[in-house]
Amino acid sequence: MTTVIHTDKAPAAIGPYIQAVDLGNLVLTSGQIPVNPATGEIATDIVAQARQSLENIKAIVEQAGLTVSDIVKTTVFVKDLNHFAAVNAEYERFFQENNHPTFPARSCVEVARLPKDVGLEIEAIAVRK
Repeated sequence: MTTVIHTDKAPAAIGPYIQAVDLGNLVLTSGQIPVNPATGEIATDIVAQARQSLENIKAIVEQAGLTVSDIVKTTVFVKDLNHFAAVNAEYERFFQENNHPTFPARSCVEVARLPKDVGLEIEAIAVRK
């Protein structure tokens, strides 16, 4: 069974896609850019952008009845790989604060451009145990 996941605690899709899909045992999020869902604002600081994207993912995963600790894989897209250390540190803080038992598997790639010219975008896969 496939279920569309939507929450107002994460930004609405800005195109023809959904926030996430629940496949029963897997929840796949769309890429989350660092838009604050309450205000529509985007921070200029890359660390704040990383935190907001991760908080958006958390809201979506929780809407599906899961927690951050159920995330098994993420992909991070950054506009400038020189920000890797700062993004990595915030990513580590986020998963530690949310009691992830290890860390998810992850890919991180530099891209030329992202929607709304943000500095990063993050997508996730979570598993229902």
